[in-house]
Amino acid sequence: MTIRVVVVDDSALVRSVLTELINRTGDMRVVGAAADPYEARERIRELDPDVVTLDVEMPKMDGLAFLERLMKLRPTPVVMVSTLTERGAETTLRALELGAVDFVAKPTLNVRAGLDDLAREITGKLRAAAQARVGRRAAPMPVPQACAHPKPQAEGAVASDQLIAIGASTGGTEAIREILMALPAHLPGIVITQHMPAGFTASFAARLDTLCRLRVKEAADGDRILQGHAYIAPGGRHLGIERSALGGYVAKVTDGEPVNRHKPSVDVLFRSVARCAGARATGMMLTGMGADGATAMREMRDRGAWNLVQDEASCVVFGMPREAIAAGAANEVVPLPAMAQRLLAHLGTSAR
Repeated sequence: MTIRVVVVDDSALVRSVLTELINRTGDMRVVGAAADPYEARERIRELDPDVVTLDVEMPKMDGLAFLERLMKLRPTPVVMVSTLTERGAETTLRALELGAVDFVAKPTLNVRAGLDDLAREITGKLRAAAQARVGRRAAPMPVPQACAHPKPQAEGAVASDQLIAIGASTGGTEAIREILMALPAHLPGIVITQHMPAGFTASFAARLDTLCRLRVKEAADGDRILQGHAYIAPGGRHLGIERSALGGYVAKVTDGEPVNRHKPSVDVLFRSVARCAGARATGMMLTGMGADGATAMREMRDRGAWNLVQDEASCVVFGMPREAIAAGAANEVVPLPAMAQRLLAHLGTSAR
């Protein structure tokens, strides 16, 4: 079945480039394009697309306002097209909170230099979005409020002997936010790989840090993994862990080749956790497209880790959790709303 796409962007060049890339494939085609949200509303109503690409910044009505209305009145899988700026990253994160499935970086005037890479990225995300579960939002998604709880401080914090490792892709930013916001500060260190490009993970970590009782930061090479802290793999870099001579673990951030077509890769993180933490680790595989992390999560289980995998009904895209289950990596398959409590219950059992 051909995936039907509507492209919404105020730039005629971007509309042309996206249309060319999408129409090259054999399984999707652009059925309509629009230069502003009002035109987009008519195209979506007339054409009933499977997926919409939506510019973040447009005239007449900004992309966020349009997305909010669309998800309330006519839920449709949306892939945002975002600028690689701090402001663009903040707006994109808000779009994901409002119901967008994923995002890609906006093509630039010298796009021809990286056209094949861009084509693979956007068509892959459109395929995932076409399979995604999106629901009607009865009311606008509230802007998350900053957490009022005091934060754990790095000075005096205890190195973490136990470890929590989380992997996610499509739909994962919101799944991670939901889990971390439900967790107390007195937990083992958390290491996270979420498939994101460079330029977005620093904003993602900063946003989570304002919302959570945990301290959240973008990981830097050599960071000590401390209790009450969460470390997010930098976009465009791999995150792993190593044992520290001072006890506990340190972050290892590297600039290697993509693994499973991803950088950062969940496989890289989980494999290092299996090797260095073994039975002291708890793994969590969340929503996402593809198979990244599945075999490494099985390695974690084989070395004694306890693994929680998100169930199909609560996933935006069930690919990565499905592959982890098929690989025999899951100790428990859990709905997203119950993940934090299952994690706490397991850690409580382990501590006694």
